[in-house]
Order: sequence, then structure tokens, then C-alpha cells
Amino acid sequence: MTESQRAPQRAVTKAVVPAAGLGTRFLPATKAMPKEMLPIVDKPAIQYVVEEAASAGLGDVLIITGRNKDNLVNHFDSVPELEYSLERKGDEGKLGKVHEASELAEVYFLRQGQPLGLGHAVGRARGHVGDESFAVLLGDDLIDARDPLLDRMIAEHDERGATVIALMEVPQESIHLYGCAAVEPTDDPDVFRVTGLVEKPAAAEAPSNLAVIGRYVLRPEIFDIIDELEPGRGGEIQLTDALHHLAEGKGEAPVYGVIFRGRRYDTGDRADWIKANVLLGVDHDELGAEISDWVIGFAEQLRARREG
Repeated sequence: MTESQRAPQRAVTKAVVPAAGLGTRFLPATKAMPKEMLPIVDKPAIQYVVEEAASAGLGDVLIITGRNKDNLVNHFDSVPELEYSLERKGDEGKLGKVHEASELAEVYFLRQGQPLGLGHAVGRARGHVGDESFAVLLGDDLIDARDPLLDRMIAEHDERGATVIALMEVPQESIHLYGCAAVEPTDDPDVFRVTGLVEKPAAAEAPSNLAVIGRYVLRPEIFDIIDELEPGRGGEIQLTDALHHLAEGKGEAPVYGVIFRGRRYDTGDRADWIKANVLLGVDHDELGAEISDWVIGFAEQLRARREG
């Protein structure tokens, strides 16, 4: 028996990244540029997401786009003119960064067509994914590479044969900003059986303080559930509603949630996008020392201004 015959076949090899939103919270910056191309330090947000998928062994990435998103396609393509120019200058460092984006994974693109919600966008991936489990990574949630999450979720999927979603503890007064999970404990304090999901509930009506964040490992049965959904909150096809049906037992397998306790950056919010640039900037190999010194000095100026 060969080594490849002995090695277990991965159940999850593909990732889907919905990126068809209009980015209206960032207008006018996103009038002509996709929100996903806004930089976090020196890389667009979408590249961090594809890097995360690739680091988890998902070498096939489908990005669901919308109109006026050609910059996304261009970013993950090769740029012969630029590469030739950098080669002539002998700038190996920048050349390596340019190559990195186009060599991360096999990246494919599909237009959503109509902006009918996250569930609809995920449903559009059916032809690409086929009859396989797959991961979904939302571009507004950046997970720090030092705190891997997707590997753990895939491991739980493989062990339990279940749909797995990422959960995060949030203050009760903030739960209305998220999808919220009703849960039952398991023998692992970081893993819960999900019994129901509610999209952005009022704090008094929330079944827990566990918010759904933008990482999912989905079984292919999700597609049939999405196909049968009626429009939900906002008149859109909600992925949360499809997951709620699975959690209620309307699928072939249950839903589990993995608690994430690491660093996460919400790049869909303007203030949090600025914070992400600072937080990742101070740890940047080339820029960290300079940015850290500036932050310390600026903090002292702010303190003096407030006290004055």
C-alpha cells in the first residue's frame, strides 16, 4: 500500500468567500473600489481571508462577487508587466509579495447575480462545490493568523460528521448586532451543540451571549435547505435561517459551534477597520517598531489633550 493510499482523504478541500456586498458603510471610498480591497496595513482584506483558507489546507477558493468587482479578480492574477519591472530592478522583496497573492491557492470567481443575501450567495456555490462539505469565510471577519480557528472547525466536522459554525462570547448588550445561538453543552467546554439560531435578536430575547462570527464548515445538505427558504430579515435569503433549520433537526446531521477566544478584527465597520490597521501594524515585521513608537507618543498627546 502506498503512502497516499494509507493517508485519510480530507473531507473539506474547498472554501467559499462571499464578497458581493456594496460596502455602503465605507462610502465614498467604496464608490469605485470593492470594500474587500481596502488595505489592512499593506494587504487588501480579501487576501488575509484567502491566506487563512490556504493555511487550513483549502487550496480551492471560490469568491462570490458582484458588479464592479474586477479589482478582486485582478489582485489574484499575475501581472507580467509589474513582475518584469521588479525583476529588472532586482527588487526580490516586492516581487515575492506580488507573486504571493497569485500563488496562494486556485482562486475562482462567480457573480452572485442578484444581491439577495448571504444565504443566496452561498447557494450560488453549489455547482462549484458539488456534493462535498466546504468552508465559508466572510471577508468582514479577519481571524488573526496567530490564533487559527478553521483547522479546529474542520477537525470537529470530520470527527462529528456535522455542520460546524464559529461562535464568540460578546456582551449581552451587543448581541443584537449578530446572529445568536441557542446551545447545549458537550464534554468539551469550547464546543456546543447548537439547537437554534436567531438573527440579530434584542438583548432581552437572545437565547445566549454566543454570537455567530463569519466562519462555517457546511455539509452539502445546506444547499437544499437554502433552495427552500423564504426571504427572511431584510427581505433576503439568510444563511442564519438555513442553519437554524439544520439545528432544529431538519437535516441529516446536527450543528455544532466552536468557541473562538482569539483575536478577530471586524473590517466591515469603519472604526474597527482603523483599529485593525493599528493592531496589525504594531506587529508588522517592517513597520511595527515605527508604528508602536508613534502610537505611544500619540496616546500621550491624546491624554494630555483630554486632561487639559
